Amino acid sequence: MVDQSHVAMRDPAANPNALPQKLYFAVWRWHFYAGLYVIPFFLMLAVTGLMMMFISQFDGRDGEKIAVSVQGEALSVSRQADAVTAAVPGAIVEWIGPKAENLATVFRVKTDAGQQMVAIDPYTGAVIQTWDRRAGWYDFADNLHSDLLLGTAGDRMIEIAAGLGLILILTGLYLWWPRGNAASMLVPNFKARGRALWKSLHSVVGFYISALLVLFLITGFSWTGVWGGKLVQAWSSFPAAKWDNVPLSDDTHASMNHGNQNDVPWALEQTPMPASGSDAGIPGLAEGAPVNIDTLVAFGASMGMEGRFRIAYPNGETGVWTMNRDSMSSDSNEPTTDRTIHIDQYTGKILADVKYEDYSAMGKFMALGVPFHMGLMGTWNFVLNVVFCLSVIFVCISGVVMWVIRRPSKATRLAAPPAPAEMPFWKGAALIAILVSIAFPLLGLTLLTVLAFDVLILSNLPALKRACS
Repeated sequence: MVDQSHVAMRDPAANPNALPQKLYFAVWRWHFYAGLYVIPFFLMLAVTGLMMMFISQFDGRDGEKIAVSVQGEALSVSRQADAVTAAVPGAIVEWIGPKAENLATVFRVKTDAGQQMVAIDPYTGAVIQTWDRRAGWYDFADNLHSDLLLGTAGDRMIEIAAGLGLILILTGLYLWWPRGNAASMLVPNFKARGRALWKSLHSVVGFYISALLVLFLITGFSWTGVWGGKLVQAWSSFPAAKWDNVPLSDDTHASMNHGNQNDVPWALEQTPMPASGSDAGIPGLAEGAPVNIDTLVAFGASMGMEGRFRIAYPNGETGVWTMNRDSMSSDSNEPTTDRTIHIDQYTGKILADVKYEDYSAMGKFMALGVPFHMGLMGTWNFVLNVVFCLSVIFVCISGVVMWVIRRPSKATRLAAPPAPAEMPFWKGAALIAILVSIAFPLLGLTLLTVLAFDVLILSNLPALKRACS
């Protein structure tokens, strides 16, 4: 008879009564049940993320890749604006400068039918293309990526998936940890067959993407409604007190956003806007110079905003001109050069000038993390993110394949990993759950809901309990 003791050391399932094996099965069950919820969301996020990155890379989001022929001197921006409003009646609300001289200029126009984007040849004044803002394939993918097209309910569902994703990573790393053959940590066992091969591939690929996945989840978390909007962003936003003796508007910077696509830096979203109409501010435009789009574009260039940057027109009598260069909006691939300048529409004075170095620590992290998350920091970032998204898809699919192989044929239950007779280290697990719940309230509420469902419903309905086992 073959001695199986060495097998028990390598395979936790070989001796289900030992303490390490009890812990293994407990962790495996958490990994399994978290995966049931998370996998559909991770697949959706990876696929829509790929869509957005490829569209941004090869087609552009706001017409930034529409080519024109260079023909001498470009028309003044005001003449371009006149040509735009002649073709598309309405009020111009934003000018978006081209990244290079052979690219079109883009204006955003507020019309009776909604926001319209207009690409114009800066040399001839001919309108090249018009389209509804936030109505293309990029925007469809972005809306799906953000809230499943369900608004607040979808946002909350994705936030829960992100929280359970962190649990999935932690439990996955525990299951991945080698119990005998250390080489299996880093290199898949291609000699294995069947479920063993899938498990090896799933574990190794999952390990390699785990750190990056945590980064993606945290940066994505920061856009969610509860953890991001109510907790993290609220205490880490840029302090309005930075603008000394400047009147403030009732609007925040978030009012400059339209739809799910954000147009202002994350750290500024909840900060009040400065207001025009006083003598406040520091010198900006030359004294006596008119405050219009021509002088502002020239002033922006003189302030170092080379290439593509944006100028938002004043909104109302107290509105301000806002110059913005933001890597999150694909204006550049260098987040440390981000800058936002507010200018009084009457005096031309600078009311606020915010640079990357002015952000809080979390603001700086997000200024770097969001464009990295979106694959906007150069070709290397795009390639890395594509490989990452494909890896996430593989890990999700391989997890499902392992479950299908392990699940008994014609079974009427989930075939979840068996529960240990006694839960090891349950006090430590409870403490971790409490700490996680404090850090991520929506995840904590989800864990409590699952626990209540288990105790109050599953325990009293044997048939349902068996189906979920």
